[in-house]
Amino acid sequence: MTAPEQSHGPQSRPPRRNVAALTQKRLETAAAAYVARFDASSSQLRAVLMRRVRTAQRAAVPIVAAAEAVIDDIIARYTKAGVLDDARYAERKAGSLHRRGVSSRHIREKLKRAGIDRDGVDQALETTREELAADGHELDLRAALAFARRRRLGPFRTTGARDERRSRDLAALGRAGFALDIARQVIDADDPDALLPDGPPP
Repeated sequence: MTAPEQSHGPQSRPPRRNVAALTQKRLETAAAAYVARFDASSSQLRAVLMRRVRTAQRAAVPIVAAAEAVIDDIIARYTKAGVLDDARYAERKAGSLHRRGVSSRHIREKLKRAGIDRDGVDQALETTREELAADGHELDLRAALAFARRRRLGPFRTTGARDERRSRDLAALGRAGFALDIARQVIDADDPDALLPDGPPP
């Protein structure tokens, strides 16, 4: 018996999911679903909705007239209602990233990619400093300790010789955006919790 012939090439690919016409209602639904699921900046929501527009354009399906104006209106209404608040988003994001052990330098980059302007980024970091009663150096020292604790670097190592891995651990903190002096303080500490006046980072 002859084996069934196998198909190859484009015909063997699964068919693409049909793309529905992009109406104003669909944009509204997509916006509501996104902000319900994610804490977002206005720029991020705009990017999500514009991806819907580009997907519809590639699929050559009907698109609501003046789609960008419709998106602008959604953003404006959500901002007026307080659903979108870029300052609040930036402050929450900066605080969350800091507690995870992200350096101020990388926080700046992440907020910039989220569409937060320079003044907004500065204010978010300043709010984080005020909440911790910390200056810029201490803010990054706290984050570096959290990073090293999570990654088990330097004094947080449970196995292996610290001295042999010192350069590697310093490099890891450097790639994470921390200054060399802060990296050395953390990696060379005998008692890392003693580096901060109020004990270990939360």
